[in-house]
Amino acid sequence: MNSEIVSEAARATLSGTIPFPEVVRRLMETGCEYYHVDFVALRKTFYSAKGDTVATPIPYEGLPAVAADFDAAALRANILDSQQKNQPYRDFVHRAMTAGVQGYIAFLRGQRVTYWGRSGDQHTEWFPGAAPTSK
Repeated sequence: MNSEIVSEAARATLSGTIPFPEVVRRLMETGCEYYHVDFVALRKTFYSAKGDTVATPIPYEGLPAVAADFDAAALRANILDSQQKNQPYRDFVHRAMTAGVQGYIAFLRGQRVTYWGRSGDQHTEWFPGAAPTSK
């Protein structure tokens, strides 16, 4: 996994200079399988299948504390605004924390993101165009 490409994709996400599908493409091309976003530590950690990791900060200031209660409806509205209205990532982060999202894992190969709250509540969102497979 190329740490420079991963770090650049992380910076581009924070600044809003490339859309999520492009971030996913770049990360997968460099061997990233998934990444973990921690809103308490304000950090992202990227993982490859070989066990390589790259950690990057989320340097936004003035963010709220993660709310105690998980609000799945507010999270879904936040996700839709990002997908349909190109909401800036900073706004997404702020709204997610207000909705009680402690963190999430974006599974690039699995084309889904699982969000969780401080009490273990969870919500899984499929990438646009992806869907669960029956086995």
